[in-house]
Amino acid sequence: MRKILIPALLACCIALFSVPAFAEGPVKTLPGDITLVQAQAILKAALKKAVEIKVPVNIAIVDAGGNLKAFYRQEDAFLGSIDISIKKAVTARYFNMTTRALGAASVPGQPLYGIEASNDGLILFAGGVLLVDKNDVIIGAIGVSGGTVDEDESVAMAGAAVIK
Repeated sequence: MRKILIPALLACCIALFSVPAFAEGPVKTLPGDITLVQAQAILKAALKKAVEIKVPVNIAIVDAGGNLKAFYRQEDAFLGSIDISIKKAVTARYFNMTTRALGAASVPGQPLYGIEASNDGLILFAGGVLLVDKNDVIIGAIGVSGGTVDEDESVAMAGAAVIK
């Protein structure tokens, strides 16, 4: 029995250590990209602010590449604001600044006049804010739409503050 058990155990060990583990392989998430846990914490903080100020909003979070990572639509938030919230987040990330700042640089007579027609349409009023982590790395952006631009921006800033 012992003569059979030892070779069998040895064969199993060799098989286990010679086959690559399932977790091995290329890393699929880029360093510095927002995680789902972070996105959920940001959504929670932004939602809390929206409830506090009694404004139903749409909240979109994009990753470092500008791709939608998380989204929340409160009851009674404008349907038309779904697209606006996503575009605010994408706009902030594409140009690495708030949508308020980009909007100020794009009025007639300013150097970025007409930029809103690029990238399949951008949103140039407040409510899009970068998400910057504790290491000062841009990991995504948040866009909020449904209230006034100042209300939208305050909700976005409340969400962004969670990861700073």
